[in-house]
Amino acid sequence: MIGQIIFAIILLTAIALVTYNARKIIRNIKLGKPTDRSDQPGVRWRTMLRVAFGQSKMAKRPIPFVLHLFVYLGFIIINIEMLEIVIDGLAGTHRAFSGLGALYNLLIACFEWLALSVLLGCVIFLIRRNIIHVKRFFGVEMTRWPRTDANLILLAEIALMTAFLSMNAADYKLQLQIHSTSITGSFPMSSLLLPLLPENPDSLRVIERSCWWFHIVGVLVFLNYLPYSKHLHIVLAFPNTYFSNLKPKGQFTNMDAVTHEVKAMLDPSYAPPVSDQPARFGVKDITDLTWKNLLDAYTCTECGRCTSVCPANITGKLLSPRKIMMDTRDRMVEVGKQIDKNGSFTEDGKSLLDNYISREELWACTSCNACTEACPVNINPLEIIMDMRRYIVMEESLAPSSLNTMFANVENNGAPWKYAQADRVNWREGL
Repeated sequence: MIGQIIFAIILLTAIALVTYNARKIIRNIKLGKPTDRSDQPGVRWRTMLRVAFGQSKMAKRPIPFVLHLFVYLGFIIINIEMLEIVIDGLAGTHRAFSGLGALYNLLIACFEWLALSVLLGCVIFLIRRNIIHVKRFFGVEMTRWPRTDANLILLAEIALMTAFLSMNAADYKLQLQIHSTSITGSFPMSSLLLPLLPENPDSLRVIERSCWWFHIVGVLVFLNYLPYSKHLHIVLAFPNTYFSNLKPKGQFTNMDAVTHEVKAMLDPSYAPPVSDQPARFGVKDITDLTWKNLLDAYTCTECGRCTSVCPANITGKLLSPRKIMMDTRDRMVEVGKQIDKNGSFTEDGKSLLDNYISREELWACTSCNACTEACPVNINPLEIIMDMRRYIVMEESLAPSSLNTMFANVENNGAPWKYAQADRVNWREGL
């Protein structure tokens, strides 16, 4: 009973901490402005199943796709066994589902093959990051912590899968010693570890119990580490892809207040609806972004696919779409911490613009949408970039001189070019 009580306390504590952290994340996301992403539910479900569950956008790079699929499916499916572990821990049973007979043997065998695939995938990922040094895993935004975070997760998964296989191996050897004719479970991978284990039954029980506790506590710690890690995308990839922007790429949003003003200028009889002017044109800080932009920031996997295809970054410009998302998340977390401390957010003299994201980065963007196309979980850095540009132009009137020249030409000539409207058709002369 002591073991069951300890297990119940650990489980309830872990669930309470997960709930606490989840509430903070939801609170931070709700700092954003409302936006409607409830249309076309059928299309949204298909998008989520294809992109998040089916990993369709990962397939553009076949080797990482296969490795990630092994790790992703292996880790998720293996933890289905968590249900049995929780029941065993609370009820004091051992392999509570063993009554399923042949089906149970098949499940354990599949879990072991998946555990091996997770182990191999994580080892290869560690080699790619720390020995091969794949270029997209580095950059100015990839400081020591993001790189350490990625390695910690990979090492944790290796440790959890090793504990899982060692637990099964010790249990299997005990069963062979006690009742060799009636084995519960099938152990194709862990059976290879039998020569490494001691023969003493008491030692085997210690190993089996130690690995059991390490595995379950490790998974619970892992769940509570996610909110502080880029691996939060394991959970948020599904809602993020469901709430994807279904409009054609490159179709920008118009501000209603501006649209009504333009219509009134073109048609003096047009009566714009009575509505409050927006508090701010464009985006200066995270509270000017939408909740979907903030969900994007939390979902960012820091994989660098966006930055690796960004033409501005490739040609040496300062812009990195991955940094845009990481900076947005960092600022959101900073604001959230101030709310936790003071009960509400008060101006702290900082903003997303300038303090986190520089103007040079924003104006380097070509708005080509390569980053949104490359993202494996449908994150849209371009939306944040364009709305911050909107603030610079409409609130501060600080567009680059080349754009100001274009604006003046449009205002005076009705075209981006410097010649008058009357001269537009001069090219026909002599034809």
